[in-house]
Amino acid sequence: MLLLSRADVIRLMDFPAYVTAVEAGFRAAATGSALAPPAAGFAVPGGSYHAKGAALLGDVVAIKLNANFPGNPASNGLPTVQGVIYLTDANNGRPLALLDSIEITINRTGAATAIAARHLARADSRVATVCGAGVQGRIQLTAIATALPLERVHLWDIRPESATALATAMSKELNLDIRPATDFATVRDSDVVVTCTSSQRAFLTADLIRPGTFIAAVGADNSDKQEIDPALFARATVVVDSLEQCAEIGDLHHALKAGAVTREAVHASLAELVAGTKLGRRDAREITLFDSSGLGLQDVAAAVAVYRRAKAAGTGADFTIN
Repeated sequence: MLLLSRADVIRLMDFPAYVTAVEAGFRAAATGSALAPPAAGFAVPGGSYHAKGAALLGDVVAIKLNANFPGNPASNGLPTVQGVIYLTDANNGRPLALLDSIEITINRTGAATAIAARHLARADSRVATVCGAGVQGRIQLTAIATALPLERVHLWDIRPESATALATAMSKELNLDIRPATDFATVRDSDVVVTCTSSQRAFLTADLIRPGTFIAAVGADNSDKQEIDPALFARATVVVDSLEQCAEIGDLHHALKAGAVTREAVHASLAELVAGTKLGRRDAREITLFDSSGLGLQDVAAAVAVYRRAKAAGTGADFTIN
């Protein structure tokens, strides 16, 4: 069994490799060669835990257990998300690897946004707003800059100093005009809006979004979190990573609860767009929305890519549990 640290994972994979791996995972799901059941989770005081599993049939199974404590950075000097991914042989159950999950979770989430943006954003998108300047804010900036020919990005956070610091750092890293935003006014003039916060109350409303906008709703990864107002959700052409999971924990969950939409109103899954069985954006004035709740499928696809690179490079520590 191979043990891979976060530092190992960082050395082995760059962001384009995550996009390639996650896209292959969604294509496998569309063709029936992967399984991606909904997540299981529970809350504890101050945070939550969730378990996500998936299988590339005939190949590898992955099970991820993550803890999510939003107060960690300020109170404990720890990451918000911490956990592990366990890989086994799908044919015989043999343990293959135990990987730190932080870097994989960060990058596979951004990879899904990049893939969705290719299908759902206008090709001439030039201006974006990212809401949330945490770890996900960083990778979401990378994702949309990778997928689209952006010229300017506005970055908002409830902590203005965080937005300023990340905008400065990422402007240099991406060679892109990234500006800290003091309010939501920039959303009105944006072609792309990404929400990646820990908000428990919808803040992106229909009056802020102009026709033709692509929205990536990333923050709602449990049923207590919400970023998109149900009335806006109802106006959009919605694509989900998983219909079942988004109905349980995504922004779709809140739109259903409010009676704003039905499950039948969801246009497609991301796997269907990747496989070409459903169309993405259909006209220039359409508001498109990707409800990203985060799948075990993304974890297994990314973790398998990391594992194979580790084996080829001789990276990681071998150990046994029996």
